[in-house]
Amino acid sequence: MILNSTMEQEFNKEFELIAKTFMGLEPILAQELTQLGANNVQIGRRMVSFTGNKEMLYRANFQLHTAIKVLKPIKHFKALSADDVYDEVMKIDWSQYMDNSKTFAVDSVVFSEEFRHSKFVSYKVKDAIVDQFRERTGSRPNISVANPDIRLNMHIAEDQCTLSLDSSGESLHRRGYRQESVEAPLNEVLAAGMILQTGWKADCDFIDPMCGSGTLLIEAALIALNMSPGVFRKEYAFEKWNDFDQELFDHIYNDDSQEREFKHHIYGYDIDMKAVNTARMNVKAAGLSSVITIEQADFKDFKQPQQKAIMVTNPPYGERISTPDLLGTYRMIGERLKHSFQGNDAWVLSYREECFEAIGLKPSIKIPLFNGSLECEFRKYQMFEGRMKEFRSEGGIVKTEEEKRAMAEKHRFKKNRDFKKHLDEEEENEEGDIRTFKFHSFERDYKGEPRKRFDREGGDNRRQDRGGKRFGGEGRGSDRGGRGYDRGGKRFDRDGRDFDRDGKSFGRDGKKFGRDNRFGGGKKQRRFDHDED
Repeated sequence: MILNSTMEQEFNKEFELIAKTFMGLEPILAQELTQLGANNVQIGRRMVSFTGNKEMLYRANFQLHTAIKVLKPIKHFKALSADDVYDEVMKIDWSQYMDNSKTFAVDSVVFSEEFRHSKFVSYKVKDAIVDQFRERTGSRPNISVANPDIRLNMHIAEDQCTLSLDSSGESLHRRGYRQESVEAPLNEVLAAGMILQTGWKADCDFIDPMCGSGTLLIEAALIALNMSPGVFRKEYAFEKWNDFDQELFDHIYNDDSQEREFKHHIYGYDIDMKAVNTARMNVKAAGLSSVITIEQADFKDFKQPQQKAIMVTNPPYGERISTPDLLGTYRMIGERLKHSFQGNDAWVLSYREECFEAIGLKPSIKIPLFNGSLECEFRKYQMFEGRMKEFRSEGGIVKTEEEKRAMAEKHRFKKNRDFKKHLDEEEENEEGDIRTFKFHSFERDYKGEPRKRFDREGGDNRRQDRGGKRFGGEGRGSDRGGRGYDRGGKRFDRDGRDFDRDGKSFGRDGKKFGRDNRFGGGKKQRRFDHDED
């Protein structure tokens, strides 16, 4: 991609962005964004604010493991009434974002005494947009709740309003690899956040002895291989924007330069054969069978692994899944860890204090995490042979300084529990909160004293490939697990089949790597074709 000076200036133009996540995962998301090369990274409440260009917007959607949505703010304003909202929205030139042929939808999240109903706020935003088009052109764009061309997000905290473009569309936790699920499946973003919080560097085996539909296993494999979770996804909302850059996104989509070899293995077990079959199906759909093995097994029969391993698991809590002898299950977990997982670390997510007490082991760290509306804890158990006193006397470290600091903050969510009141209003309220957050001012950032930035480990990690330079060599091949890649904007071939993983076809619509044409044309299908071979 060759750019002249004007194009390059536009290409590198930075704007404000917001990535939303679950409470407790904000520092992990901030770390991901920093590693991705985002600027001005600031942690908020269930969100992280940052700045970047169009490439960063695309990469944030495509590559982040712990983001639920990526929003691009259009306008910040104050409003004391519904009429104020209408007036401010009318001031925006909506022809920049859509025309009469486009459909749109508005989602609202409201924390305000003045604005009590989020749907009413959505109606006022919609009315302002429709009235502006009707006044200027004599016709109006239509609303589409199911599949709009443009998605808007309005956030109101008391009188502070933020209207944003939703660049993601469907929540980013919907990766696209899940074929079937078991009862109460773990959210993919939460699963990825849990794994990243353990600090696992893919330097040993990974085990989930109660794997259910395999979410933790697949997310662990994506992290281990450094694969972008968006590779399975069918569509993003930004692909329907007026300024969508098809060439840039195709380039990002085909860039595998950061993927790496995983030299260990991932193991999943479950007592329920239906869960085992479901997990195997999901793993196969993700094309990860070479690094993940799933077997039917009862945790009570768990044996000491031959290789060093980390265990991450999400046992039933007795909330959405009825579990006979729940405390007995947790006592068994503690017994197996103590006798058959020595020399390794185990991480357990659960909800009830009595369940953790039944494990009977002292955790080295407790991390509060919300699984839906349940305020859970994610606890680490460092398993060693003999007594703790002997372990310490031989130089063993039970808690690092970082873990001690984290333990000191274990009650940090208690003061924020009022947010639960809003959980039943809209799904969005569970996903994002921008209350009391100070947004970036580009005048202050770039003309005055620079704002304090999120500390980058190892200096400035921003990408070198700005200005449209390629990220991977054209036509360059790489090998992972014996499957061949032909990237560089051409067809992606695995095992001699077009974009094929384990017998499933995977493609995007026609340009450069055979989108529409491969599937008979017409409908976009950037996903696995799950018909029988």
